[in-house]
Amino acid sequence: MSVAARPLRSGTGSVASSAHVARAIALPPQAIGRAATLALYDELALSPKPGLVTLVDRGSHDDMDARTFMRSLFALRGYFVRIAELGAQRVPFESLQRCGIEAEGRMLAATGGINTHRGAIFMLGLLCAAAGAAGTAGHPPTPAVVRATLLAHWGEALSMRSRRPPTLPGGLAAQRHGLRSASAEAAAGFPVLFETAVPAMEQGARHACRRDRVMLDTLFQVMAVLDDSNLAHRGGLDGLRHAQRLAREFVASGGASWPDGIAAAQRIGDDFVRRRLSPGGAADTLAAACWMQRVGVLAAAAGNDERPARALGRARQRDA
Repeated sequence: MSVAARPLRSGTGSVASSAHVARAIALPPQAIGRAATLALYDELALSPKPGLVTLVDRGSHDDMDARTFMRSLFALRGYFVRIAELGAQRVPFESLQRCGIEAEGRMLAATGGINTHRGAIFMLGLLCAAAGAAGTAGHPPTPAVVRATLLAHWGEALSMRSRRPPTLPGGLAAQRHGLRSASAEAAAGFPVLFETAVPAMEQGARHACRRDRVMLDTLFQVMAVLDDSNLAHRGGLDGLRHAQRLAREFVASGGASWPDGIAAAQRIGDDFVRRRLSPGGAADTLAAACWMQRVGVLAAAAGNDERPARALGRARQRDA
């Protein structure tokens, strides 16, 4: 079995990588969308994870837990496939937006009105659409291709959207504190995702590190640089800067792989809970990096086998 064909494991297994595979193929919307759902579960299952909901604790949240997130994931499964299909059709941005609004309604219905994945609906939805559009052109979903496709097809619309007055709490916090909002991040082609999170995941793959450690390091590297409007909303600018400083210190100290790394992450988590901080934007970015890795592995495995349907089928069985 090649490196790229190995399953993605969240425990002690190493990070799967497509770095040494010579070829990759475009993916169908079904594979793109399923990878998004699995990536959101990857993010949920990671622990410790400062201030965020995991399978074993609520983080800084009183209104949601892992069961809430799982109900949301089930409600969103079809959305990611559908928006990848729309992307393959290269529909106008307004069509993608309607699809996202409908998905948000299903999420809220499933969670009793609790916002578990609004940011992921936006971010991962756009990425799935871009991967779908790339597939129509026969291109594999590499990070460079996905980013370029997103900007080529919907960059102008995203830029216009980023200039609209904000209405949601995160956008209002970003405007109040002079931060780059989630909409502005999308209009720029998600620079933190593609210039920080994806390289961090790839570096872990090259060094055959444990995937959970790589994910935790990636989360902290994102926290260190992202204008996380969720942190700004919950803790003000002081809360955001405090979280960024702790994240930088964690990374500079050696991250998750140093002897005290996991304990240090837990201490930061305890601090976040006391301060009611939750880096939701960083969590969405981590999930997007996990998705990017998953679609890359699927595309590489399918291309390596030269039998796409069978390769994708085996990948699905391993993740089941």
